[in-house]
Amino acid sequence: MSARTAPAVEARTAADLLVGLLPSTVPLAVTPLAPGAGPGPSETAVVATFVGATSVELVLVAERAVAESLTGQGGAPVSLADALRPALEAASTAFGPGVLDVAEVRPVGGDLTGEALTAFSLVADGAPQAWFGVRTRAQKPGVIPSQRTGGSERVPSAPADLRLLYDVEMTLTAEIGRTRLPVRQVLELVPGSVLELDRAAGAPADLMVNGRLIARGEVVVVDEDYGIRITEIIAPEQAAG
Repeated sequence: MSARTAPAVEARTAADLLVGLLPSTVPLAVTPLAPGAGPGPSETAVVATFVGATSVELVLVAERAVAESLTGQGGAPVSLADALRPALEAASTAFGPGVLDVAEVRPVGGDLTGEALTAFSLVADGAPQAWFGVRTRAQKPGVIPSQRTGGSERVPSAPADLRLLYDVEMTLTAEIGRTRLPVRQVLELVPGSVLELDRAAGAPADLMVNGRLIARGEVVVVDEDYGIRITEIIAPEQAAG
C-alpha cells in the first residue's frame, strides 16, 4: 500500500504551528516549496516520525535560521534536535492524537523530495531561511499508539525543551491594523497621506511573535515610548485559525 500525500490543510496548519515556535531571530513566512528551491542535500535535517490516526514524517531543515538559539542558558550548547523539538511538537498537533518519536539528525538528502510529501519554504524578505516537509506514512486504521517512556525512546516534554531556549531573542511586533491598496495607490503615497485601517479607534492592538498572533493589548505610553498593556492571551488554536 503506497502512502497518500499529506492533506494540504493539515500540512499547512502544521507549518504555521511550527513557525510559531521556531526559535528564529527573524519572522518567517510559510510558502509552498517551489521546484528546485529546496536545500542542498548535504544540509542538516531534523526528522521525526509522528504516529497516530494520521501518521506522518516531519522533516525540518533550519540549522541556519536557529543558529543563535544553539547557545542556551549560561552559554551551554543546545543540540539542534532539542532546539527544534518544541516546534516539531507544535506541528504534530495538526494531525490529532498520537506520539512524536525521538528526532534523528541527518543530511537532508532526498527527504524533501518524492511522493507523499507536502513541503514548504520558510522565508524572510523573500529568501528561504528554512524548509519543512510532511510525508504521510501508512498506518493501520484505528491504531493510535500509547506514549513510550522507557529507554532510548524517551519522548522529551515540550516545557523542558523550551527552557533550553529561554535566552533566545525573538521579534515581537505590535500591529494596530491593516489595509489593502492597489500598487497604483501605494506608489502615489506622499507625506501627509492618511490611510484608513481595518480597526476602530480604541480597539486592542495585536501582539505578534515572529509573525504569529500571541496576545492583544492596549497601546500605552511608558516614559515617552509606546508600549502595550496585555489584555488577552491568544490560545494556540485561535492563533492558527
